[in-house]
Amino acid sequence: MMKTYKIAAAALLISFAGLTWSFKEDLFQVSKNLDIFASLYKEININYVEETNPSNLMRTSIDAMLDNLDPYTEYVPESEVEDYKLKYVSTQYGGIGASTIFIEGKLFVNEVNEGYPADKQGVKPGDQLVKINGNEVKGKERSQVSQLLRGPKGTPVELLIIRDGALLTKTLVRDAIKQPNVSYSGMTDDNIAYIRLDKFLESAAQEVKDAAVTLNKLHPKGMILDLRYNGGGILQEAVKIVNLFVEKDVLIVTQKGRNPQKTISYRTLNSPLFQDIPLVVLISGSSASASEIVAGALQDLDRAVVVGQRSYGKGLVQQTFNLPYNSLVKVTVAKYFTPSGRCIQALDYAHKDANGKTPKFADSLMNKFNTKIGRNVYDGNGIYPDIIVKSAKLSPITISLANKYLFFDYANNYKKSNKTIAPAAAFQLTDNEYAQFVSSLAGKDYSYLSRTERLLSDLRTEAEKENKLALVKADLDDLKSKMIGAKKSELNVYKAEIKRVLETQIVSRYYYEKGKVTQAFQYDAELNAAKALLNDNHKMLAILKGDGEYKTIGSPVKTMAAAVEND
Repeated sequence: MMKTYKIAAAALLISFAGLTWSFKEDLFQVSKNLDIFASLYKEININYVEETNPSNLMRTSIDAMLDNLDPYTEYVPESEVEDYKLKYVSTQYGGIGASTIFIEGKLFVNEVNEGYPADKQGVKPGDQLVKINGNEVKGKERSQVSQLLRGPKGTPVELLIIRDGALLTKTLVRDAIKQPNVSYSGMTDDNIAYIRLDKFLESAAQEVKDAAVTLNKLHPKGMILDLRYNGGGILQEAVKIVNLFVEKDVLIVTQKGRNPQKTISYRTLNSPLFQDIPLVVLISGSSASASEIVAGALQDLDRAVVVGQRSYGKGLVQQTFNLPYNSLVKVTVAKYFTPSGRCIQALDYAHKDANGKTPKFADSLMNKFNTKIGRNVYDGNGIYPDIIVKSAKLSPITISLANKYLFFDYANNYKKSNKTIAPAAAFQLTDNEYAQFVSSLAGKDYSYLSRTERLLSDLRTEAEKENKLALVKADLDDLKSKMIGAKKSELNVYKAEIKRVLETQIVSRYYYEKGKVTQAFQYDAELNAAKALLNDNHKMLAILKGDGEYKTIGSPVKTMAAAVEND
C-alpha cells in the first residue's frame, strides 16, 4: 500500500513539474514575441516611407491577432468601455429613455420607455431628431448620437425635432435609465406564472426571485421561465437562478480552462424557494451562454421541462482583464459543463478551415450523457428541448416590409388617427384596417428578390455560359412572369403573419414594451405548448421520468431530422 502511495505521489509531482515547465515555456514564448513585436512596431513607426498612425497600426494588429480566436475574445479601448459595461455588466445608464433608428440618413425616435424623460416630455415614435444640444445629427455615427443623448442623471438635454413638418424644441432632464433583466412577469389566463428574462446582467437572479415570489402568492399551478432570445451574461447569476428551484449544495456548472486557476465548480448555496412548483423553460435558437446553463442544468437535474427549439450552443466562459490606459480585454478562459458533464459548445473555433470558417462539431463526435434520473442527453450541439416547437420563420415579404420601415411608418400614422385601442392582450387589426395598410403601400417600394428568383437568375447565367440561353429563354421568361404574378398576391398569402408584426408595432405606441409582450401571447406557439404541459401533470411526469420516447433527448439522429425539417 505504501509503495502505491509513493508511486501516486511521484506521478503527481511529475505532473506538477510538467505543468510548471509548460507554463514557464509559455511565458518565455510570450516574452520573446513581445520583444520582437515591440521592436517591429517601433521600426515601422520610425522608418516607414509614409506617415503612419501608431494607434491605427496597433488596433489593426490587435484585431488581426484576435480574429484568429473566437468572436467572444475582444479588445475594448477606453472610448468603448462604457458601452461594454452596459452590454455585459450593468443595466443602468443616464439618458432619456428612447431608442432611435436611422432611415435614409435621417434619425428617428423608434420607441420610448414608459415613465422616463422622453415619455414624460411627449417625445413620440416617428419624431425626427435634427439637433441634440445644438449639435447637428446629420452625418453622425450611432455611437456619436448615443454620446450626445446620454449623460449624468439630472443634466439637461435639448432636442430639436420635426413632427408633421413642424419644428419643435423639447428640453428633457436625463434620468437613470434602468433596463431590467426581467422585462415582463405576470399570470396567464389559466393561472400559470410567467417570467420573461431577457439577459443575465447584474441583479438578474434577484429580479427573477422578486417576480417569482410575487407570482407565487397567487398560487399558480405552474411556472414558465422564458429564456428565448436571451443571449446570456453573468454565469453566477445563472447559478443563483437555478438555485431558486433546486436544493442546496447541488452542482450546477463546472468551467474548465487550460489555466488550472480557471477551473471552477459552482454549486447551489441556499435552500430553494420554489423546489416543488412545476416548471417549464422556453428556449430558442438565440438562447445562449447563461441561458443554456440554466436550461441545461434544470434539464440535467430533471427539474424542468424544456420547450422550444435547440439553443445556440455557446459553451464558453469569458473573463475581463484590465489593460493599461483604461482599456480592457475580454478573453475566453474556459469551457463550461452542465451537471451531467456535457459541454454544449456547437462551433469548433480551434479548427477553422482554410477559408477561416468555423465548422460545427460533427454528429459522429457527439457523446451521450445521463441526467440525474437517467435520461440520455448529448453534448456538442446546444441544449435540445424535451418538447420541440417548430420556430415561426418570417416570409421574405414580411422581412422586406420591416427592413424598409413600412410597419414603422404605418404604426406612427395609426396612432395619430386612433387615440385609443383595445387592451394589449386582446388587440388585433380588423380586416378593414389591414386593407388600409395594404392601400398605404401603393407606390412604395417593398420589392425583394426571392430564393426562386435568385435560382432563375443563376440558371440564366449558366445557360449563357453554355450557349444554351436561346433554348431555354422562353421558359425562363415565362417562369419569371409567373413569379412576379405570385409575388403580387403575397400580401394576402401572408396576411396573418404580416398582421402579427404590424400589430406589435402599433401596440408599442400605446402600451410600450410590456404591451408588445402581452399582445404577442395570442400567437405564441411555444407559450401555448408550455401551458398545455403545465395543465397535463401526467405528461410532465412522463417527460421528467424519461418514459418511452422521452428517454432520449437530442440524439444525433433527432437533431439531423429536426434540422432538415426546419430547412
